[in-house]
Amino acid sequence: MQPQADPFIVPVCHEQIEILYQDEHLLLINKPGGLLSLSGKHPENRDSVHFRLVKDFPSATMVHRLDFGTSGLMLVALNRQVNGRLGKQFQARNVDKRYTALLYGHLASDEGSIEFPIAKDRPNFPLQKICYDTGKQAVTNYQVLERLSEPFATKVSFTPVSGRTHQLRIHSREIGHPILGCDLYATDEAFLMAPRLMLHATTLEFDHPMTAERIKGFCPCPF
Repeated sequence: MQPQADPFIVPVCHEQIEILYQDEHLLLINKPGGLLSLSGKHPENRDSVHFRLVKDFPSATMVHRLDFGTSGLMLVALNRQVNGRLGKQFQARNVDKRYTALLYGHLASDEGSIEFPIAKDRPNFPLQKICYDTGKQAVTNYQVLERLSEPFATKVSFTPVSGRTHQLRIHSREIGHPILGCDLYATDEAFLMAPRLMLHATTLEFDHPMTAERIKGFCPCPF
């Protein structure tokens, strides 16, 4: 039997979760980069958004997740009914999300759409892959915000039409402009150009599950 590889232990995250909006039904929070959304199986990966929030909000449940390295807006339900209603909005694509990212190099076009089907790369979990045979349709729209000389990068606004795992990270790689600091899909050069994954969930719009009011969450990008 082959020995199992050492599990990945996430570094300690010293940044705090910021609550941007709160009522009796839900929370809108700013998740720090470098914090898991849910606790991992390994005891040393216990710290997470959920682990921290349930200390003050025992009924809190995650409606969706952000990657460990991604910072920004997350929506948290405070009871099962709200979780179910918000989950249906995500499934129906009634939730509008925008992200800000720093991509390696300069994009030629000021805006565009990236369309590559994404599937699990099963031998290489948690990696995803582009696969036209088994992949699910994935569409990402982008708009250039700024082209930088130092670092040699492009700041973009991403609007994912679909919500596949690692979609923005792998789509960026496929067009030759990986996200800076991405440990899974960037080149070594692009990975070393930033101290963290340069991806931030900037806006999140949804219908309040109890009042139907359109909520427009905003969290400024820290980079």
